[in-house]
Amino acid sequence: MPLIQDIKQINPLDTRKISIGVAFPLNETNMTSGTQTVKEQLKTNFLNLLLTVPGERINHPSYGIGLKKLLFENNIDETTLIENINIQTNFYLPEIIVNKTKIQRNINQYKITISIDYNIKLDNTNDSIQINYS
Repeated sequence: MPLIQDIKQINPLDTRKISIGVAFPLNETNMTSGTQTVKEQLKTNFLNLLLTVPGERINHPSYGIGLKKLLFENNIDETTLIENINIQTNFYLPEIIVNKTKIQRNINQYKITISIDYNIKLDNTNDSIQINYS
């Protein structure tokens, strides 16, 4: 009976050859390749949380922030929005800590830019997401 002499452990943060999740946005490249690391998948999950409108996801009516709906709002309560981002992230993505959220609006051109700096608890690295709507 052969014995396994060497056990290879794969660190998910260093995985390069297997896909561990679905990449965002869905296009021809991302449909076949997917995400290769935990860090990429966390970023994709975070982006999905930010762009999903509450009530859009089946069986999760409170999931999502729905940033796109802010584009045509006259008055945005930035404090409530930032608080909502923090609450949703803490609940659905506890591996991420939001450090800073910055909102810039240009009412005349109907543009909004949201920048979020965050920290990943797994390897204590910083990353950011910027969403532009016009």
